[in-house]
Amino acid sequence: MTSYIDFSQPSLWMSAASIAFNPTFWNIAAQQEYHNKVITKLFGGNARLGCYALAVTIFSLGIFRDYLYNEALAHQPTHPPLLSPVIKYSAVPLFLTGNTLVLTSMWALGVTGTYLGDYFGILMDAPVTTFPFNVSSAPMYHGSTMSFLATAIWYGKPAGILLTGLVATAYSIACRWEDPFTSMIYQKRDEERAKGKKGQ
Repeated sequence: MTSYIDFSQPSLWMSAASIAFNPTFWNIAAQQEYHNKVITKLFGGNARLGCYALAVTIFSLGIFRDYLYNEALAHQPTHPPLLSPVIKYSAVPLFLTGNTLVLTSMWALGVTGTYLGDYFGILMDAPVTTFPFNVSSAPMYHGSTMSFLATAIWYGKPAGILLTGLVATAYSIACRWEDPFTSMIYQKRDEERAKGKKGQ
């Protein structure tokens, strides 16, 4: 395996660290916002502005993560069988599908829905059940993972496949934390609405 992945390259470890850091950061930030309103307070009590600031931060971290990933691949050996036309060009539909999932989910959710607005108290009226959420429970995470894998296949880099596995693991852990908490937020909102109707 070491003949196909150069573990001595610092860029590999920097990429891995970034992949692990990003979902950890945004979940800690979102939890601090929900429980202590840390970000809202930083923006003078404006929750929406705080959410936009977090969105810019998460997006920027994502761009930097992608840069580190591509830098890591550039310093890794290529596996010749991955460069065969059949395998190489299978990356194209994989990449297109992944980006379609990411972009359409962002379109369906909007900025605040995409970037943890519910932790700021900016809730959607109802869960989105249209595409891509009718084909994936976490289209942004699944789509992003597909794009990482497609890039690794296109350049024929086994290290990229390894890093993609880390991406999938990081997102899986994030989902196990985020999904129940988000459900709790909306359940609490629905219970408060129900109490309000009974009190009328």
